[in-house]
Amino acid sequence: MAFFSAPRIRTLLVGGLALGLGTAQAHTGHGTSGLWTGMVHPLGWDHLLAMVAVGVWSVSALPQQRAWWGPAVFLLALIFGASLGASGWVLPGLEQGIALTVVLLGAMLVWARHPLPLVVGLALVAGAAVLHGVAHGAEAPGAGFGAYALGFVLTTAVLHWGGMACGLALRQYAQRPGWALTTLGSLCSAAGLYLFSHV
Repeated sequence: MAFFSAPRIRTLLVGGLALGLGTAQAHTGHGTSGLWTGMVHPLGWDHLLAMVAVGVWSVSALPQQRAWWGPAVFLLALIFGASLGASGWVLPGLEQGIALTVVLLGAMLVWARHPLPLVVGLALVAGAAVLHGVAHGAEAPGAGFGAYALGFVLTTAVLHWGGMACGLALRQYAQRPGWALTTLGSLCSAAGLYLFSHV
């Protein structure tokens, strides 16, 4: 229905970005203890936008029966990156790199109707996930990493699911789904550039 028309979706997205981007902050300084903190940690704008974008991209660019591959690859690479971060692995310019993953994933949405080769697309998703995982792992608590990791994995999975639902809604209900997807990707990339300029 009409609720999912392209103009209304655009208005909601612009409004949400305008309200929320001002709250973007660096990763250092978060509390890091337990399941709840792990669940809340991915809700910063950089993580949130990237994870939702992966879900939208997966249902828009991957073959229908393989749409779950994007989230699955992201989650596996996220856990790998988190283990690196928790072990003390340091990556210079990590925050800038994470912001650029938002730009990249937005661009992948813009070009989702002309998808990359499957391996290339999934490799880019995995690379982005490793950076996000390193950030999560670097802030892991000294004890109870398992509960903290479970928390951010659960939230990530929910955000992927939300992105996939959004992508399916655009495909089914938007009057011009290609245009809506291009707008969504452009807004995502613009948000990534904003975050990059404020790191």
